Amino acid sequence: MSDVRATAITDAEWLHGRLELARRLYGPAPARVLGTVWWYSASSVLVAPPLESLVASGVALDPALDAITLRIQPDGRLLGAASSRPFAGDVIELGAAYGAALRPAISCVAEACGARERSLWAIAADSIGNRLLWAGQAAGDVERAIALAGPLAEGIGDVTGEVMPRPRFLRVGPHTVVRRVSCCLIDKATGQEKCTSCPNQHPDVRTDRIRAALGA
Repeated sequence: MSDVRATAITDAEWLHGRLELARRLYGPAPARVLGTVWWYSASSVLVAPPLESLVASGVALDPALDAITLRIQPDGRLLGAASSRPFAGDVIELGAAYGAALRPAISCVAEACGARERSLWAIAADSIGNRLLWAGQAAGDVERAIALAGPLAEGIGDVTGEVMPRPRFLRVGPHTVVRRVSCCLIDKATGQEKCTSCPNQHPDVRTDRIRAALGA
């Protein structure tokens, strides 16, 4: 296991090494698929520390790449992340800081694997939504947590324009879930079935699969 500063995501050589490790995990899929699968995991880990801290304590941590350390297994899988300093600013300003951090990361991942930047931004939106939801569940206040999605997206948009969709949520029975706007392409890498919540299926099929998974 190793700790790596998140600025490594902007290093082309390091990213190509991630793709090679992903190929060992998932097989000989195209670089675009492997890079998308990797970013789906990496973005979730990358955005987590500031959001978890904000929801739990009311004080965010800094999402800047030079503040985030990634914990990585030898096979390339990401286990978690930590931020080294608190963030001084409101939620919209935190969103702007996320935008400043995610923009170069996404640009470099797209260049390394050939994925469209808009697809990677959509994955980032779902990662933010999921992390807010999970942090809200842990804190016992889901509504307060997911209400942060709007101002965060506004702040990101102030830096990047309208490239990232706003994280969306859906009620399924008594449960709140993220209404995903992105596809991780794991089915393209492994040949397995699409994820339960994948948006690339008929909405009725997706809803039925989510209900069955939640027992709702």
